[in-house]
Parts: sequence; structure tokens; C-alpha cells
Amino acid sequence: MFDEAHTKLEIDETAAIIDVLNGQIDGSIFDPLETTILSIELPFYPGFRFLNVADHATTPPLQRFVFQKKDTMDFTVIDWSFRTIQKINGEAPINLNDESVIEYVRFYFGHVKGRHGRFIICETADHIRWKEEPSAEIKRSLNQALSPLQLAEEKNGSAYTINAFMMLKDALFGVQVFVKPNGNVSMSDHQIIMEDIPVLDPTFMQ
Repeated sequence: MFDEAHTKLEIDETAAIIDVLNGQIDGSIFDPLETTILSIELPFYPGFRFLNVADHATTPPLQRFVFQKKDTMDFTVIDWSFRTIQKINGEAPINLNDESVIEYVRFYFGHVKGRHGRFIICETADHIRWKEEPSAEIKRSLNQALSPLQLAEEKNGSAYTINAFMMLKDALFGVQVFVKPNGNVSMSDHQIIMEDIPVLDPTFMQ
């Protein structure tokens, strides 16, 4: 997500960030000579930039997603908890509007895991990590049922309402996502579209 908007950091800045970041993470540490950092500007977090930190020379590859408060060496490492997102929402503070809330929903569900795994947004059949390539007929049928995230005209109180299709494990369903101005997210009105979909396991749920 936001790949088209990323900036690759130079080696000097990468090394300075890694020097601080290695002290904040558990387990393996990053080698500044092997690490690539992509910086992404998120429209709903004007006071922060989002860093994709990856060392693909290790086995398995080492990767972390990190918030950096602009013009500081203050970092918050994504731990896949909604509480980390809420913390940044308050510090930034988050700035949502009709244009940015859709990207925020994609970002939120891309970086938060619940008790039962991640909710994977599926806007087309190609967003499903199939264990085996489905028939053209199945993909065509799913593409007719699925659609991109859609912002509803009416709000739920003060909350934005987004119509979405998601997967949890091997089930595909339609759902309404509610986003409050402070960035808090909730869901309702689950409608099962298909169950027992043959998806990659456990890669799909990471």
C-alpha cells in the first residue's frame, strides 16, 4: 500500500535510524549496510512518517513497520495491536476527511491483528491468496460480487461508514466499517459471501 508514494532513504539516514531502532526491538537486529528503509507520507498523519524497514539478506527476512515523529528520532514500532494505532491517532493527531478515510481503513486493517487473525480487505478476487488458482468462472463470479471500499453517503452519528468486503481465515464476507473522527474503528452487519475458501495457510493470515 502507498508503494507509489514511498521514498528510499539514503545510507547515512538509514544508519542513523537503525542505530536507534535496534535498541527498541526484540530479537534480531538490523544491519545498516543490508537494510532498506522506505519512507511513506500518510495523508491522515501529518506529524509522522511511516517507515518500512527491511533486511532481506537475513533468513527469514527481517522487517518492521515504524512510525517516526517528523524531525525527531522518536519511533513507535508496529506491534499489530490496535492500541498502537490509537496511540498514534492521539499523538499525531489523526486528520480524517472524505478522501483520506478510505486509505486509513486500508492502512488500519493492513497493520492490525485481532484475536482470531487479520481481517484482509478484498476489493477483487486477486486480493485472495489462493492455495491453487481458481477457475475463471469462480473469479468472474467473485469479481461481480466484490467491489472497492465505498464511503456511504450517510454517517453513523459522527462516524464515517465504509462498505467493505473482507476475509478472516477462509471466510469471505461483506461488512460495514465505522470510523470515528479520532480513528477508532468498529464493524457490524457481517454478511457471509463464501466459506471454506482454499487459501494459503498460514501465509495468508500473517
